[in-house]
Amino acid sequence: MKIGFIGLGIMGESMSENIIKKHDDKVYVFDFVKEKVELLEKKGGIGCESSLELAGLADVIISMVPKSEHSMSVYKEILPALNESKLCIDMSTIDPSVSVEISEMVKKTGAQFVDAPVVKSKPAAIAGKLGIYMGGDEEACKKAEPILAYMGENIIRMGGNGKGLVMKICHNALVSQIQNGVNETLTLAQKYGIGIDSYTTAISYGGGQNFYLDSKAAPIKNEDYTTAFSVENMYKDVNICMNMAKEQGINLAGEAAAKAVYDKAMECGYGKEDFCATIKAVREMQK
Repeated sequence: MKIGFIGLGIMGESMSENIIKKHDDKVYVFDFVKEKVELLEKKGGIGCESSLELAGLADVIISMVPKSEHSMSVYKEILPALNESKLCIDMSTIDPSVSVEISEMVKKTGAQFVDAPVVKSKPAAIAGKLGIYMGGDEEACKKAEPILAYMGENIIRMGGNGKGLVMKICHNALVSQIQNGVNETLTLAQKYGIGIDSYTTAISYGGGQNFYLDSKAAPIKNEDYTTAFSVENMYKDVNICMNMAKEQGINLAGEAAAKAVYDKAMECGYGKEDFCATIKAVREMQK
């Protein structure tokens, strides 16, 4: 079974590298940035000149691109190469409604389609320990799971096409609100003279302990905003969540508060920095 991987960004690079290391057949790779393709070629991947070329060569086509429009563009391009022998797995985080539209388009060719967005960030991608939420037909998800296991260790099917993405957006919305709680209460504690180390230790003693603070306390303390997951990517996910809530007629006041912080972070030019840089936006909002 030959695998193709489209999109070699921060996450895609490490995800595809894990497939190359663990899979016992050819792995094709493509990205518009040639240097990224060349890097994966050095690790054993086979570079392609386009997504369409890759889709013609691979039995399983995996995509990991930034936005809804990018996923739609990829699948429109590769449509002529799809047939009943192909399995498509889109691991991008995009609007669930767009993913459902893509799935219907792909399945008309006879190919199978699974949405399989990931949780956790770059370190987990490197280690092959991502969490993965699947959306798709049961048969397609069963076929996809061993391939996804090259990249992650916690894999769960949430339902039909688009449901993996619904869960991913709910997950990231929760993270954004936990993050906002950390940012605001840490800012308040520091105003009263409590340092970040004491704050983090004290939080660990009670019900407020959370993975976000445990993993981001040191970067925040050191003002190290090296990107593992960017502000602009979480900004995208927060906005997808707000659009989903609007579609369903649900008022999400907590997520609206998180969105206001992300709006400020983008306004301040923090988009390319790690998403823990939102604490700078919270501080800016006090001025």
